[in-house]
Amino acid sequence: MEKLTVKQQEKLVQQLLKMGENCIYSGAEIKRVEDMINFTGYSYGAKNVNVFVITSCIILTLNFEDNQVTSTKRIRQFGYIDLTRLEKLNALSRKLCKKPIGVDELETEVDKIVECNQNMKELFIGDLLSSGAFALFFGGNLYDVIFASLVGILVFLMQKYIEPICMNSMVFKFVGCFFTGLITCFLAYLIPQCHQDILTIAEVMLFIPGVMFTNSLRDTLLGDTLSGALRFIEATLLAGAVVFGFFASMYIFKGLFLL
Repeated sequence: MEKLTVKQQEKLVQQLLKMGENCIYSGAEIKRVEDMINFTGYSYGAKNVNVFVITSCIILTLNFEDNQVTSTKRIRQFGYIDLTRLEKLNALSRKLCKKPIGVDELETEVDKIVECNQNMKELFIGDLLSSGAFALFFGGNLYDVIFASLVGILVFLMQKYIEPICMNSMVFKFVGCFFTGLITCFLAYLIPQCHQDILTIAEVMLFIPGVMFTNSLRDTLLGDTLSGALRFIEATLLAGAVVFGFFASMYIFKGLFLL
């Protein structure tokens, strides 16, 4: 690998920050992000790499023979859990560790991965199959499986059209769970063969922040206590929004129809 100019070094730092940011967006644990930035930085000739990552910020310093570059990336929100994007970024990092490419080419490769939107068809199929499978898993009958799957389609539509206009994930969790809860209550009320508890728990599984909670425990066990605590608090708040959303819908439905 040829020696990088100062301008290339600065661009490299920005691309590493972009890779780390999108790994966090996609649901990566902190150690994975730090290792990826560390290994990639060394592969480009850095003599020392210092990276500090929490869920809301990345601070990176690359020390070269003749220069030091430091930059900070503020992370303000989380995106979808996108394991496909995460795997592509990991694959790119492994490729760079074996054979680094030009910084301009690296920028092109990173942008290509980052700009690739989540496959809506896959998300649709996932919501459809997951909700029906959970209804079956929790002991539901054929009616429960069918209508849970149909409600899963409505959850997908909310994820596609309502989530982008919500202020943050907590607002969407509450709004999405509120309307989902109302729909499941109506279905159980109109169709005696459906069980409201089965329909509700099948749809709850689409909203719970399971990956975030798991990563919070993993970060804590790996020594990233601050990041683990931040993720645990956020996962708890999101879970609370899910609970209050379904509770509010059931309370209102009971007041309107079961007086």
